[in-house]
Amino acid sequence: MRNCLAGLVAGGALLLSHSLKAQDYIRRPPDLDRLTQELFAEIQSDQVPYEDLYETLLQYYQTPINLNTATREELRALLLLNENQITTLLNHRKANGDLLSVYELQSIEGYDLRTINRILPFVSVQSSNANRSRGTLWQRIAKEDNNALYLRYERVLQQRQGYTPPTIYQGQPTTRYLGSADKMLIRYRVSHTKDFSLGFSMEKDAGEQLIWNPKNGQFGADYVSAHFVIQERGRLKTLALGDYQLQFGQGLLLSSGLGVGKGAETITTLRRSSLGVRAYSSLLENTFFRGGAATVQVAPTVQATAFVSHKNVDANLQQSQDSLAQFDEFTSGLLYTGFHRTASELANRHQLQETIGGGNATYTSRDGNLAIGATGVFTHYGTALLKRPEPYNRFEFSGKDNLALSLNYSYVYRNFLLFGETARSTGGGLGTVNGLLASLGPQVDAALLVRHYDANFHTLYGNAFSENTRNINETGVYLGLKVRPIAQWEISAYYDQFRFPWLRYRASAPTDGHDALVRVAYSPTKTSLLYVQARQRLKPRDLATADLLNLAANRVLPLPGEQLRQSLLVYYNTDISTALSLRTRLQTSRLRDDTNLAWRSGYALAQDVSYQLNRSLKLTARYSLFDADDYDTRQYVYEQDVLLAVSIPALYGQGTRVYGIAEIRLNRAMTLWLRYAETRYRHQGTIGSGLETIQGSLRNEVKAQLRVKF
Repeated sequence: MRNCLAGLVAGGALLLSHSLKAQDYIRRPPDLDRLTQELFAEIQSDQVPYEDLYETLLQYYQTPINLNTATREELRALLLLNENQITTLLNHRKANGDLLSVYELQSIEGYDLRTINRILPFVSVQSSNANRSRGTLWQRIAKEDNNALYLRYERVLQQRQGYTPPTIYQGQPTTRYLGSADKMLIRYRVSHTKDFSLGFSMEKDAGEQLIWNPKNGQFGADYVSAHFVIQERGRLKTLALGDYQLQFGQGLLLSSGLGVGKGAETITTLRRSSLGVRAYSSLLENTFFRGGAATVQVAPTVQATAFVSHKNVDANLQQSQDSLAQFDEFTSGLLYTGFHRTASELANRHQLQETIGGGNATYTSRDGNLAIGATGVFTHYGTALLKRPEPYNRFEFSGKDNLALSLNYSYVYRNFLLFGETARSTGGGLGTVNGLLASLGPQVDAALLVRHYDANFHTLYGNAFSENTRNINETGVYLGLKVRPIAQWEISAYYDQFRFPWLRYRASAPTDGHDALVRVAYSPTKTSLLYVQARQRLKPRDLATADLLNLAANRVLPLPGEQLRQSLLVYYNTDISTALSLRTRLQTSRLRDDTNLAWRSGYALAQDVSYQLNRSLKLTARYSLFDADDYDTRQYVYEQDVLLAVSIPALYGQGTRVYGIAEIRLNRAMTLWLRYAETRYRHQGTIGSGLETIQGSLRNEVKAQLRVKF
C-alpha cells in the first residue's frame, strides 16, 4: 500500500509515461479488520451476518471493480464513496474517456488520499472489452488467477456436555449431539469480474454427522451449496444457476445480500444498491435462493430480471388438534440456526417446502441519474405458517401464500440523491422507505431517511433499513451528518428516532425509542487512525414478572420499562513500519432500566500486534481483558481470523482472551493459516450452558486452513 500511495504523490509524472494501455499495479490485500471497524458502529450481536460483509469486500478484492466500466450502482455498492465522488468519477470518464491508471484518481475532484487508499484494494483499471481477448468461457475459467480451493478444520479442545455419553432421566436418555466435535469446510471458487463465477461449498458444523443419503438430501456434509453464473453475454446480462442472491431497490422485498444499516459510516451505507442477481458462496444456510435467475437487456435503458427458487427449509411441523381448523398441519415459524446436531434438530431439517418466483424491471436513464424499478415476489410454502396465539403475533403472516409488489426509484440532481421504495404485501400491509443524501459542500455530507412498515406488512426476504430485525411494525426518522472540518479530522454523527405502533416480542405495548452516535476520527499519518465513539440507545422492553407486579400498583397497566444503554469506544491503529502494526481497542458500556436505577457495566480492552517476518510468514496476536456484570452487558469484540472466516465472541464475566494466527506461504500455490484462541474465566466453575457447557474455567479453540490456488 505504501508503494501505491507513493505512486499517487508522483501520479502526474507517471501519467506522462503511460501508454494507452491500462496500467497494472501491485494491489496489497485490504485491511478488512480496520474497514469493519470503520463501517460498523458497535457490534451488539453475533447473529448479524458480518460474514457477508467480509466476503463481499473480499470478493471485490479478488474480482475488483473496473473503474472504466462500473455503473453508478456498482460504485455505490462499495460503501466507500459518497454520491458526489461517484458523480465526479462518472463525469471525468465522460469528458476524458477511460482512466489510464488508478493513479489518475488523484486528479478527480473529491478524491483525497484517504479515500483513494480505502478503495485501492477493491478497484482496477482495464479496457472496456478486456474479456473479448481472453478466449472462450472454458479457456478463461481454466486460465483464471482467482481460482482457489479452501480446506478448513476447527475444534474446541475441551469436552462439552453435548459430547458426553447420555444419561437416563425419567426413563429416557438425555439429549446429546450425534456427530463429532469437529467443524470442517471445503470451499472452491473461480470467478472474474463481469464474466463468470463457479463454485461450491460444503460445511459440517460441530456436532453434526457426515451422512451420505441422497434421497434425504444429505451428501456427506450437512450443508452443500453450489453456483454457476455467467455475465455480459450480449443482451443476456446475468444468468445464475444453483444458489444465488437478489437485491433490488432499497431491499424491502429482496435484499438477501449485504446490508450494513446504521453504522459509524453515517452516510454511504444508508442507501442500498440494486445489484440484481449475484452469485452466492457464503455459509449462511438461509439467506439465498436456489434455482435459476436471469437478467436481460430488453432495451437500451431497460433491464428485466426473472427468477425461480425452490428449496426445503427447517421448520417444526405440528398437527392441528382442532377438527375445524383451516389447516391440518402447520408450523409456527421457520428455523434459521442451520444446526442439525441432535435428534430433534434433525427431525426439523428441511421439513418445509419453499417455492419463490418473481421478477424485476428497471428503467435507467442514459445518463444514469434516474432509475425506476418494479419488483414482484410470490412465495408459497408447502405447509401453512401459523404463529402462536400471542397478542404480539396478531398481525403476523399466516397461511401458505404471500404476494408482495413494490416500486423503487433513485434520482441524482447535482449533489443530491433521492431514493426510496414502497411495497404492498398480501393482506394490504404497506411498507415504505425514502431517503435523501446531500453533499452540502466539499467537507460536509448529510442524510435523511424516513421509513414506515405496517404491522401486517410481510416481506420474507426483505432487509431494508430498520431498527427491528425485520421490516415490520415500525416508523422512524434518521438524520446523519459527516463533517471534515480540517485535514486529517472527520466527525460523524447520527440520530434515529423510532416507534413500534403495535406490540413486539418482549414489549407488551406500543413503544418508542432512539439511537444516537457521535464519532471523532483523526488520521495523523497515512497508516494510522485514532477515533473515539460514543453511542446511546433507548429501547423499551418488558420487565421481569416480579418487577411488573411491583409496578402494577402504580400503573393502570404494567407497561414496558425503558432500558438505556450507553457505550464508549476508543480505537487506535498504527503501522510502526512496513512489517509491524499495532492496534489498541477499549470498549465499555453500561445499562440501566426502570426497575434498577443502578448502572450495570462491562468493558473489554484488547491489544493486537501484527508482524510480517518475511514474504512467507505473517504473525498476528491479541491479548485482551474483559469484565461484564452480566450477560446483558456482554462485550462483542471483532477478531481477526483465517481468510474467509469471522470471529465475534461474546465476552461476559471476568477473564482474559488471547489468540494467535500464523499465515504461512508454503509456495506460490499454497498458503496455510493456523489459529489458536484461549478464553480463561475467573470465579467460574463452568462455561456456557446446556449442551455447550464446559466443566472448568478454560476454553481453547484451534483452527487450520489451507488455500490451494490453481
